[in-house]
Amino acid sequence: MSTKRSDQSSPYEAPASLSLPNPNSDQAGKVSTFAWIVVLLLFPVALLNYLDRQMLAAMKSSMVGDIQGISNEAQWGFVLGSFKWVYAVLSPFGGYVADRFSRRLVIGFSLLVWSAVTWMTAWVNSYEMLIATRALMGISEAFYIPAALALITDFHVGATRSRAVGLHQAGIYCGLIVGGMAGFVAESPAYGWRWAFSACGIIGVLYSLPLFIFLRSPERTAEKQNLSPAQSINELRSNRNFLLLVMYFTLPAIAGWVVKDWMPAILKEKFQLGLGKAGLVATFVHPASILGAAIGGYLADRWMKKTSRGRIFVSAIGMAMFLPALFSVGNAATAGIAVAGLVLFGFGWGFFDCNNMPILCQIVRPELRATGYGFMNLVSISCGGFGDWGFGYLRDRQVPLNAIFGAFAAVAALSIIIVLLIKPAASDASSDAKPV
Repeated sequence: MSTKRSDQSSPYEAPASLSLPNPNSDQAGKVSTFAWIVVLLLFPVALLNYLDRQMLAAMKSSMVGDIQGISNEAQWGFVLGSFKWVYAVLSPFGGYVADRFSRRLVIGFSLLVWSAVTWMTAWVNSYEMLIATRALMGISEAFYIPAALALITDFHVGATRSRAVGLHQAGIYCGLIVGGMAGFVAESPAYGWRWAFSACGIIGVLYSLPLFIFLRSPERTAEKQNLSPAQSINELRSNRNFLLLVMYFTLPAIAGWVVKDWMPAILKEKFQLGLGKAGLVATFVHPASILGAAIGGYLADRWMKKTSRGRIFVSAIGMAMFLPALFSVGNAATAGIAVAGLVLFGFGWGFFDCNNMPILCQIVRPELRATGYGFMNLVSISCGGFGDWGFGYLRDRQVPLNAIFGAFAAVAALSIIIVLLIKPAASDASSDAKPV
Protein backbone atom coordinates (compact mmCIF):
# COMPACT_ATOMS: atom_id res chain seq x y z
CA MET A 1 0.00 0.00 0.00
CA SER A 2 1.45 3.36 -0.97
CA THR A 3 1.42 6.28 1.41
CA LYS A 4 1.75 9.93 0.63
CA ARG A 5 5.09 11.37 1.76
CA SER A 6 4.73 14.35 4.06
CA ASP A 7 7.84 15.99 2.58
CA GLN A 8 5.71 16.77 -0.45
CA SER A 9 3.45 19.07 1.54
CA SER A 10 4.23 22.76 1.27
CA PRO A 11 3.88 24.90 4.42
CA TYR A 12 3.36 27.99 2.32
CA GLU A 13 0.42 29.74 0.80
CA ALA A 14 1.36 31.55 -2.41
CA PRO A 15 -0.26 34.58 -3.97
CA ALA A 16 -3.21 33.52 -6.08
CA SER A 17 -1.44 34.48 -9.32
CA LEU A 18 1.30 31.93 -8.65
CA SER A 19 -1.15 29.03 -8.38
CA LEU A 20 0.91 26.81 -6.13
CA PRO A 21 -0.74 23.45 -5.44
CA ASN A 22 -2.91 23.03 -2.40
CA PRO A 23 -0.79 21.02 0.05
CA ASN A 24 -3.88 19.09 1.11
CA SER A 25 -4.69 17.99 -2.42
CA ASP A 26 -3.56 14.90 -4.31
CA GLN A 27 -1.43 17.19 -6.50
CA ALA A 28 0.68 18.51 -3.61
CA GLY A 29 3.72 16.60 -4.83
CA LYS A 30 3.70 18.63 -8.05
CA VAL A 31 5.04 22.12 -8.46
CA SER A 32 3.71 25.01 -10.50
CA THR A 33 5.27 26.29 -13.70
CA PHE A 34 6.22 29.46 -11.85
CA ALA A 35 8.32 27.39 -9.42
CA TRP A 36 10.62 26.57 -12.34
CA ILE A 37 10.44 30.15 -13.65
CA VAL A 38 11.86 31.27 -10.29
CA VAL A 39 14.86 29.01 -10.82
CA LEU A 40 15.33 30.27 -14.38
CA LEU A 41 15.17 33.90 -13.24
CA LEU A 42 17.84 33.19 -10.63
CA PHE A 43 20.09 31.25 -13.02
CA PRO A 44 21.71 34.40 -14.53
CA VAL A 45 22.10 35.87 -11.04
CA ALA A 46 23.95 32.76 -9.89
CA LEU A 47 26.11 32.98 -13.02
CA LEU A 48 27.04 36.61 -12.32
CA ASN A 49 27.57 35.84 -8.63
CA TYR A 50 30.44 33.49 -9.40
CA LEU A 51 31.63 35.13 -12.61
CA ASP A 52 32.39 38.32 -10.69
CA ARG A 53 34.41 36.26 -8.17
CA GLN A 54 36.17 33.80 -10.47
CA MET A 55 37.55 36.11 -13.13
CA LEU A 56 39.88 37.61 -10.51
CA ALA A 57 41.71 34.25 -10.26
CA ALA A 58 41.86 33.83 -14.06
CA MET A 59 43.30 37.33 -14.58
CA LYS A 60 45.85 37.09 -11.77
CA SER A 61 49.02 37.64 -13.83
CA SER A 62 47.66 40.70 -15.64
CA MET A 63 46.33 42.27 -12.44
CA VAL A 64 49.49 41.63 -10.40
CA GLY A 65 51.54 43.29 -13.13
CA ASP A 66 49.26 46.34 -13.23
CA ILE A 67 48.43 46.93 -9.56
CA GLN A 68 51.04 48.32 -7.20
CA GLY A 69 51.93 46.56 -3.95
CA ILE A 70 51.42 42.85 -4.77
CA SER A 71 54.82 41.17 -4.48
CA ASN A 72 54.24 37.55 -3.38
CA GLU A 73 51.77 34.67 -3.45
CA ALA A 74 50.71 35.14 0.18
CA GLN A 75 49.52 38.69 -0.61
CA TRP A 76 47.47 37.39 -3.54
CA GLY A 77 46.07 34.71 -1.26
CA PHE A 78 45.07 37.47 1.18
CA VAL A 79 43.24 39.29 -1.65
CA LEU A 80 41.27 36.11 -2.35
CA GLY A 81 40.71 35.51 1.34
CA SER A 82 39.53 39.05 2.11
CA PHE A 83 36.39 38.51 0.07
CA LYS A 84 35.67 35.18 1.71
CA TRP A 85 36.17 36.34 5.29
CA VAL A 86 33.81 39.32 4.95
CA TYR A 87 31.32 37.25 2.95
CA ALA A 88 31.44 34.48 5.55
CA VAL A 89 31.00 36.72 8.59
CA LEU A 90 27.96 38.45 7.11
CA SER A 91 26.31 35.32 5.63
CA PRO A 92 24.36 34.44 8.81
CA PHE A 93 23.08 38.02 9.00
CA GLY A 94 22.12 37.89 5.31
CA GLY A 95 20.31 34.60 5.91
CA TYR A 96 18.51 35.97 8.97
CA VAL A 97 17.31 39.01 6.98
CA ALA A 98 16.08 36.68 4.20
CA ASP A 99 14.16 34.59 6.77
CA ARG A 100 12.51 37.65 8.33
CA PHE A 101 11.82 39.83 5.27
CA SER A 102 11.16 39.52 1.52
CA ARG A 103 13.61 37.11 -0.07
CA ARG A 104 12.84 38.69 -3.44
CA LEU A 105 14.02 42.13 -2.29
CA VAL A 106 17.10 40.71 -0.55
CA ILE A 107 18.10 38.97 -3.80
CA GLY A 108 17.47 42.03 -5.98
CA PHE A 109 19.38 44.51 -3.83
CA SER A 110 22.25 42.07 -3.36
CA LEU A 111 22.69 41.78 -7.14
CA LEU A 112 22.44 45.54 -7.63
CA VAL A 113 25.07 46.40 -5.01
CA TRP A 114 27.63 43.71 -5.82
CA SER A 115 27.41 44.58 -9.52
CA ALA A 116 28.15 48.22 -8.69
CA VAL A 117 31.18 47.07 -6.68
CA THR A 118 32.32 44.89 -9.61
CA TRP A 119 32.27 47.99 -11.79
CA MET A 120 34.28 49.88 -9.14
CA THR A 121 36.96 47.16 -9.21
CA ALA A 122 37.84 48.26 -12.74
CA TRP A 123 39.27 51.47 -11.26
CA VAL A 124 41.56 50.14 -8.52
CA ASN A 125 45.28 50.92 -8.77
CA SER A 126 46.74 49.64 -5.48
CA TYR A 127 46.83 46.50 -3.33
CA GLU A 128 44.87 48.26 -0.59
CA MET A 129 42.12 49.40 -2.99
CA LEU A 130 41.79 45.88 -4.38
CA ILE A 131 41.34 44.46 -0.89
CA ALA A 132 38.74 47.14 -0.14
CA THR A 133 36.65 46.36 -3.23
CA ARG A 134 36.84 42.62 -2.57
CA ALA A 135 35.64 43.21 0.99
CA LEU A 136 32.76 45.38 -0.27
CA MET A 137 31.80 42.64 -2.70
CA GLY A 138 31.81 40.18 0.19
CA ILE A 139 29.33 42.38 2.06
CA SER A 140 26.90 42.61 -0.86
CA GLU A 141 27.14 38.99 -2.06
CA ALA A 142 26.64 37.58 1.46
CA PHE A 143 22.90 38.14 1.15
CA TYR A 144 22.33 36.29 -2.13
CA ILE A 145 22.99 32.54 -1.80
CA PRO A 146 21.08 31.92 1.48
CA ALA A 147 18.09 33.92 0.19
CA ALA A 148 18.11 32.34 -3.28
CA LEU A 149 18.32 28.73 -2.10
CA ALA A 150 15.68 29.34 0.56
CA LEU A 151 13.36 30.89 -2.05
CA ILE A 152 13.85 27.91 -4.35
CA THR A 153 12.98 25.48 -1.56
CA ASP A 154 9.92 27.60 -0.74
CA PHE A 155 8.57 26.77 -4.19
CA HIS A 156 10.03 23.28 -4.65
CA VAL A 157 8.83 20.70 -2.16
CA GLY A 158 10.35 17.25 -1.74
CA ALA A 159 9.65 15.79 -5.18
CA THR A 160 11.77 18.29 -7.15
CA ARG A 161 13.95 19.97 -4.52
CA SER A 162 17.37 18.51 -5.38
CA ARG A 163 16.84 18.99 -9.12
CA ALA A 164 15.77 22.61 -8.67
CA VAL A 165 18.76 23.40 -6.46
CA GLY A 166 21.00 21.56 -8.94
CA LEU A 167 19.73 23.74 -11.81
CA HIS A 168 20.46 26.89 -9.82
CA GLN A 169 23.94 25.60 -8.97
CA ALA A 170 24.50 24.97 -12.68
CA GLY A 171 24.29 28.75 -13.08
CA ILE A 172 27.16 29.02 -10.61
CA TYR A 173 29.23 26.55 -12.63
CA CYS A 174 28.51 28.48 -15.85
CA GLY A 175 29.76 31.61 -14.09
CA LEU A 176 32.93 29.76 -13.13
CA ILE A 177 33.39 28.63 -16.75
CA VAL A 178 32.98 32.13 -18.18
CA GLY A 179 35.13 33.57 -15.39
CA GLY A 180 37.86 31.05 -16.14
CA MET A 181 38.05 32.37 -19.70
CA ALA A 182 38.61 35.92 -18.47
CA GLY A 183 42.35 35.36 -18.85
CA PHE A 184 41.92 35.72 -22.62
CA VAL A 185 40.22 39.08 -22.09
CA ALA A 186 42.97 40.18 -19.70
CA GLU A 187 45.67 39.32 -22.27
CA SER A 188 43.84 41.14 -25.07
CA PRO A 189 45.33 44.55 -25.95
CA ALA A 190 41.87 45.71 -27.05
CA TYR A 191 40.17 44.94 -23.73
CA GLY A 192 42.14 43.99 -20.60
CA TRP A 193 41.12 43.10 -17.05
CA ARG A 194 39.63 46.53 -16.28
CA TRP A 195 37.20 46.23 -19.19
CA ALA A 196 36.08 42.79 -17.94
CA PHE A 197 35.15 44.10 -14.48
CA SER A 198 33.42 47.14 -15.93
CA ALA A 199 31.32 45.12 -18.42
CA CYS A 200 30.21 42.52 -15.86
CA GLY A 201 29.27 45.21 -13.37
CA ILE A 202 27.08 47.05 -15.87
CA ILE A 203 25.35 43.83 -16.97
CA GLY A 204 24.49 42.97 -13.34
CA VAL A 205 23.06 46.42 -12.62
CA LEU A 206 20.87 46.24 -15.72
CA TYR A 207 19.59 42.72 -14.94
CA SER A 208 18.58 43.71 -11.42
CA LEU A 209 15.78 45.87 -12.84
CA PRO A 210 13.72 43.09 -14.55
CA LEU A 211 14.52 40.82 -11.61
CA PHE A 212 12.77 43.23 -9.24
CA ILE A 213 9.77 43.27 -11.59
CA PHE A 214 9.28 39.57 -12.35
CA LEU A 215 10.59 37.67 -9.32
CA ARG A 216 7.98 36.84 -6.69
CA SER A 217 7.97 35.27 -3.23
CA PRO A 218 5.32 32.93 -1.85
CA GLU A 219 3.54 34.18 1.24
CA ARG A 220 5.22 32.34 4.10
CA THR A 221 2.10 32.23 6.24
CA ALA A 222 3.29 29.22 8.23
CA GLU A 223 6.18 31.22 9.65
CA LYS A 224 4.25 32.96 12.40
CA GLN A 225 7.03 32.89 14.96
CA ASN A 226 9.58 35.68 14.50
CA LEU A 227 12.66 34.29 16.16
CA SER A 228 15.24 36.71 17.54
CA PRO A 229 18.87 36.27 16.41
CA ALA A 230 19.72 34.70 19.77
CA GLN A 231 16.82 32.25 19.53
CA SER A 232 17.81 31.31 15.99
CA ILE A 233 21.43 30.69 17.01
CA ASN A 234 20.44 28.66 20.07
CA GLU A 235 18.10 26.43 18.10
CA LEU A 236 20.67 25.78 15.40
CA ARG A 237 23.61 25.12 17.72
CA SER A 238 21.55 22.64 19.75
CA ASN A 239 20.72 20.66 16.60
CA ARG A 240 23.23 17.77 16.35
CA ASN A 241 22.39 17.06 12.71
CA PHE A 242 22.90 20.70 11.77
CA LEU A 243 26.35 20.78 13.39
CA LEU A 244 27.34 17.65 11.47
CA LEU A 245 26.10 19.22 8.24
CA VAL A 246 28.17 22.34 8.91
CA MET A 247 31.28 20.16 9.29
CA TYR A 248 30.42 18.20 6.16
CA PHE A 249 29.78 21.39 4.18
CA THR A 250 33.09 22.89 5.32
CA LEU A 251 35.82 20.27 5.07
CA PRO A 252 35.65 19.45 1.32
CA ALA A 253 34.98 23.09 0.48
CA ILE A 254 38.57 23.97 1.47
CA ALA A 255 39.84 21.88 -1.45
CA GLY A 256 37.02 23.24 -3.61
CA TRP A 257 38.08 26.84 -3.08
CA VAL A 258 41.73 26.05 -3.82
CA VAL A 259 40.68 24.32 -7.05
CA LYS A 260 38.52 27.31 -8.04
CA ASP A 261 40.98 30.04 -7.08
CA TRP A 262 44.41 28.53 -7.66
CA MET A 263 44.04 25.97 -10.46
CA PRO A 264 44.79 28.39 -13.34
CA ALA A 265 48.03 29.41 -11.62
CA ILE A 266 48.88 25.76 -10.80
CA LEU A 267 48.40 24.64 -14.41
CA LYS A 268 50.31 27.62 -15.76
CA GLU A 269 53.29 26.94 -13.50
CA LYS A 270 53.38 23.14 -13.65
CA PHE A 271 52.68 22.61 -17.36
CA GLN A 272 53.94 25.94 -18.79
CA LEU A 273 50.55 26.94 -20.20
CA GLY A 274 49.62 30.48 -21.23
CA LEU A 275 47.40 32.45 -18.87
CA GLY A 276 44.32 32.19 -21.08
CA LYS A 277 44.80 28.49 -21.81
CA ALA A 278 45.45 27.67 -18.15
CA GLY A 279 42.24 29.46 -17.17
CA LEU A 280 40.32 27.61 -19.88
CA VAL A 281 41.67 24.18 -18.89
CA ALA A 282 40.85 24.88 -15.24
CA THR A 283 37.21 25.38 -16.22
CA PHE A 284 36.89 21.74 -17.34
CA VAL A 285 35.84 20.94 -13.77
CA HIS A 286 32.65 22.99 -14.13
CA PRO A 287 30.88 21.26 -17.08
CA ALA A 288 31.44 18.06 -15.11
CA SER A 289 29.79 19.74 -12.11
CA ILE A 290 26.77 20.68 -14.23
CA LEU A 291 26.39 17.05 -15.31
CA GLY A 292 26.96 15.86 -11.74
CA ALA A 293 24.32 18.23 -10.35
CA ALA A 294 21.78 17.09 -12.96
CA ILE A 295 22.39 13.38 -12.34
CA GLY A 296 22.88 13.77 -8.59
CA GLY A 297 19.71 15.82 -8.23
CA TYR A 298 17.67 13.29 -10.19
CA LEU A 299 19.06 10.32 -8.24
CA ALA A 300 18.53 12.06 -4.89
CA ASP A 301 14.90 12.96 -5.61
CA ARG A 302 14.26 9.39 -6.79
CA TRP A 303 16.08 7.80 -3.85
CA MET A 304 14.08 9.93 -1.40
CA LYS A 305 11.00 7.97 -2.47
CA LYS A 306 12.53 4.89 -0.85
CA THR A 307 14.43 6.31 2.13
CA SER A 308 14.75 9.63 3.95
CA ARG A 309 18.54 9.23 3.66
CA GLY A 310 18.45 9.25 -0.14
CA ARG A 311 20.05 12.68 -0.48
CA ILE A 312 22.69 11.81 2.09
CA PHE A 313 23.66 8.64 0.21
CA VAL A 314 23.93 10.45 -3.14
CA SER A 315 26.05 13.20 -1.56
CA ALA A 316 28.35 10.59 0.04
CA ILE A 317 28.83 8.92 -3.35
CA GLY A 318 29.91 12.27 -4.77
CA MET A 319 32.33 12.77 -1.90
CA ALA A 320 33.88 9.35 -2.57
CA MET A 321 34.77 10.56 -6.07
CA PHE A 322 36.95 13.26 -4.49
CA LEU A 323 39.52 10.71 -3.29
CA PRO A 324 40.93 9.53 -6.65
CA ALA A 325 40.26 12.96 -8.17
CA LEU A 326 42.39 14.90 -5.69
CA PHE A 327 45.12 12.25 -5.77
CA SER A 328 45.26 12.55 -9.58
CA VAL A 329 45.47 16.34 -9.53
CA GLY A 330 48.23 16.37 -6.92
CA ASN A 331 50.35 13.71 -8.62
CA ALA A 332 49.68 14.45 -12.31
CA ALA A 333 52.70 14.02 -14.55
CA THR A 334 50.85 15.41 -17.57
CA ALA A 335 48.16 18.00 -18.14
CA GLY A 336 45.85 15.25 -19.38
CA ILE A 337 45.97 13.40 -16.05
CA ALA A 338 45.36 16.66 -14.18
CA VAL A 339 42.33 17.39 -16.38
CA ALA A 340 40.94 13.88 -15.80
CA GLY A 341 41.23 14.44 -12.05
CA LEU A 342 39.53 17.83 -12.32
CA VAL A 343 36.64 16.35 -14.34
CA LEU A 344 36.07 13.60 -11.75
CA PHE A 345 36.29 16.17 -8.94
CA GLY A 346 33.71 18.35 -10.70
CA PHE A 347 31.32 15.45 -11.26
CA GLY A 348 31.49 14.49 -7.59
CA TRP A 349 31.09 18.13 -6.58
CA GLY A 350 27.78 18.28 -8.46
CA PHE A 351 26.46 15.33 -6.40
CA PHE A 352 27.59 17.11 -3.22
CA ASP A 353 26.47 20.63 -4.08
CA CYS A 354 22.92 19.96 -5.24
CA ASN A 355 22.02 18.20 -1.99
CA ASN A 356 23.35 20.46 0.77
CA MET A 357 20.32 22.75 0.97
CA PRO A 358 17.83 19.88 0.50
CA ILE A 359 19.50 18.00 3.39
CA LEU A 360 19.30 21.18 5.48
CA CYS A 361 15.55 21.28 4.75
CA GLN A 362 15.23 17.84 6.34
CA ILE A 363 16.80 18.88 9.64
CA VAL A 364 15.71 22.50 10.35
CA ARG A 365 12.42 24.42 10.27
CA PRO A 366 11.51 26.53 7.21
CA GLU A 367 11.96 29.81 9.11
CA LEU A 368 15.59 28.92 9.79
CA ARG A 369 16.65 27.71 6.35
CA ALA A 370 18.34 30.87 5.08
CA THR A 371 19.84 31.57 8.51
CA GLY A 372 21.14 28.00 8.73
CA TYR A 373 22.69 28.17 5.29
CA GLY A 374 24.24 31.50 6.24
CA PHE A 375 25.97 29.85 9.20
CA MET A 376 27.12 27.03 6.93
CA ASN A 377 28.65 29.68 4.67
CA LEU A 378 30.23 31.40 7.67
CA VAL A 379 32.21 28.34 8.70
CA SER A 380 32.88 26.94 5.25
CA ILE A 381 34.03 30.09 3.53
CA SER A 382 36.06 31.33 6.51
CA CYS A 383 38.00 28.10 6.32
CA GLY A 384 38.14 28.47 2.54
CA GLY A 385 39.71 31.91 2.96
CA PHE A 386 42.36 30.48 5.25
CA GLY A 387 42.78 27.66 2.74
CA ASP A 388 43.53 30.17 -0.04
CA TRP A 389 46.02 32.02 2.14
CA GLY A 390 47.51 28.79 3.48
CA PHE A 391 47.96 27.34 0.01
CA GLY A 392 49.88 30.45 -1.07
CA TYR A 393 51.95 30.26 2.13
CA LEU A 394 52.82 26.59 1.53
CA ARG A 395 53.68 27.19 -2.13
CA ASP A 396 55.99 30.06 -1.18
CA ARG A 397 57.83 27.45 0.96
CA GLN A 398 57.97 24.89 -1.86
CA VAL A 399 55.65 22.33 -0.23
CA PRO A 400 54.90 19.74 -2.97
CA LEU A 401 51.47 19.74 -4.58
CA ASN A 402 51.05 16.00 -4.01
CA ALA A 403 51.41 16.49 -0.25
CA ILE A 404 48.82 19.29 -0.21
CA PHE A 405 46.28 17.45 -2.33
CA GLY A 406 46.92 14.23 -0.44
CA ALA A 407 45.81 16.03 2.71
CA PHE A 408 42.70 17.23 0.88
CA ALA A 409 41.89 13.60 -0.08
CA ALA A 410 42.18 12.51 3.56
CA VAL A 411 39.76 15.26 4.56
CA ALA A 412 37.29 14.05 1.91
CA ALA A 413 37.43 10.54 3.39
CA LEU A 414 36.61 11.95 6.83
CA SER A 415 33.70 13.90 5.31
CA ILE A 416 32.06 10.71 4.06
CA ILE A 417 31.90 9.41 7.63
CA ILE A 418 30.48 12.71 8.88
CA VAL A 419 27.60 12.90 6.39
CA LEU A 420 26.58 9.31 7.08
CA LEU A 421 26.21 10.21 10.77
CA ILE A 422 23.40 12.68 9.93
CA LYS A 423 19.99 11.26 10.89
CA PRO A 424 17.28 13.26 9.12
CA ALA A 425 13.60 13.20 9.94
CA ALA A 426 11.39 10.80 8.03
CA SER A 427 10.60 13.71 5.71
CA ASP A 428 11.59 17.31 5.07
CA ALA A 429 11.44 19.47 8.19
CA SER A 430 8.77 21.53 6.48
CA SER A 431 6.29 18.91 7.67
CA ASP A 432 6.71 20.33 11.17
CA ALA A 433 4.78 23.40 10.08
CA LYS A 434 1.09 23.05 9.39
CA PRO A 435 -0.12 24.06 5.94
CA VAL A 436 -2.44 27.03 5.86
